[in-house]
Amino acid sequence: MTHRFPVTVYYEDTDMGGIVYHANYLKFIERARSDWVRGLGVDQNALREAGVVFAVRRIEADFRAPARLDDRLEVTTELAESGRARLTLAQAVARGETVLFTARVELAALATASGRPVRLPAELRR
Repeated sequence: MTHRFPVTVYYEDTDMGGIVYHANYLKFIERARSDWVRGLGVDQNALREAGVVFAVRRIEADFRAPARLDDRLEVTTELAESGRARLTLAQAVARGETVLFTARVELAALATASGRPVRLPAELRR
């Protein structure tokens, strides 16, 4: 199942040349991941209150082409792998049919008190 999340490039996302600053792609995919988790019925505030948070463990990113001011983009998120305490997601940012950025993101479920890995919430294991 592919989750889709729209993004519009605003002036604040760009450098002086009107091109999206590289670190902002990470913000775009973070927003899309949060929306994906919300869409699965996981309340991250309730999860945090219960003592579990998600942390990015690893990101492999590939910048393929620039996005520019006023572009309408779409971030796609797909589950690539899952383990007991980890998820790996494949994410991409595209403008129409042109893929601009891809990332493979590994997330770990951690106990807030200890910072140690914990089992993924049931909503995500399904």
